[in-house]
Amino acid sequence: MIHETAIIGSDVEIGADVEIGPYSIIRSNVRIGDRTKIGPYVVIDSYTEIGPDCEIYQYASIGAPPQDLKFMGEETYVKIGRGTTVREFVTINRGTAGGGGVTEVGEDNFLMAYAHIAHDCKTGKRVIMANGATLAGHITLGNYVTIGGLVAVHQFVHIGDYAYIGGKSAVVKDVPPYVIAAGDRAVLHGLNKVGLGRQGFTEETLGELKKTYRILFRIGLTMNEAVERVKAEVNMLPEVKSFLDFIQSSQRGITR
Repeated sequence: MIHETAIIGSDVEIGADVEIGPYSIIRSNVRIGDRTKIGPYVVIDSYTEIGPDCEIYQYASIGAPPQDLKFMGEETYVKIGRGTTVREFVTINRGTAGGGGVTEVGEDNFLMAYAHIAHDCKTGKRVIMANGATLAGHITLGNYVTIGGLVAVHQFVHIGDYAYIGGKSAVVKDVPPYVIAAGDRAVLHGLNKVGLGRQGFTEETLGELKKTYRILFRIGLTMNEAVERVKAEVNMLPEVKSFLDFIQSSQRGITR
C-alpha cells in the first residue's frame, strides 16, 4: 500500500502491511515496522526507526537534523516505539553526539498537532502531548505523563511518571512524579488524583502519596529535612520510594 507518488530512498526497510500515502518522502536508512500507516506529505529523514502499529498523519516531519548549532552532521537517530500516534505537523528531531545520539519516543505515545520533540529527548510509554506542546533538547518524560497545550519545557528538565502539566505553562525545573504542575513559571498544584485514580492507584497508595506531598511541599521544611521526615513517618511503598528517589536525583532543582 505505497502510493505511486511517494518517494522511497535506498536502504529503507518496510515491514508487512505498511501504508505510505501520496507525496510522502522516506529518505535512506529508515526502518518502518509492520502495520504502520504513514499519511500524505510526511517527511521521514535518514536514521529513523519507527515501530509497528504506529500512525503518522499528514505533514509530520520525523528525523530532521537537530536545531543545535553544535551539530556537525554526525550520524544520529530517532526511534519511535510501537503504537505511537503522530498527528499533523508534529516535528521530531534527531539526537546529537553530545546528548547520546538518539531521540527516543516511547510506546503508545499520542503526539497531537504541532507538538515538537527536540534533539536527545526521551519519552516513556503512554505519554500524551497536546497541541503545540514543545520539548527543548535533552528532556526526559516518564511513563504516563500528560503535557497540556502550548506548554514549553526547558532543556534538561525531567518530568516524573504520571505527572500532569497544565496548558500554557513554562516548565523550567524538574517536576516530580504523580503531581500537577502549571503556570508561568510552573508551580505545583497537588497530586494528580484524577489521573492516578484512572490508572488504578489504590486508596492506600493515594493516601501515602498525599502524606509524602504534604511533608515535602506544604510545611516549610528544607528538602533534606522533608525527605528524612517522609522516611520516618510514611509507609515506604514503591511509589513513595520512587517519589523520593526522583527528588534526590534531580540535577536542575525541583518545582515547588
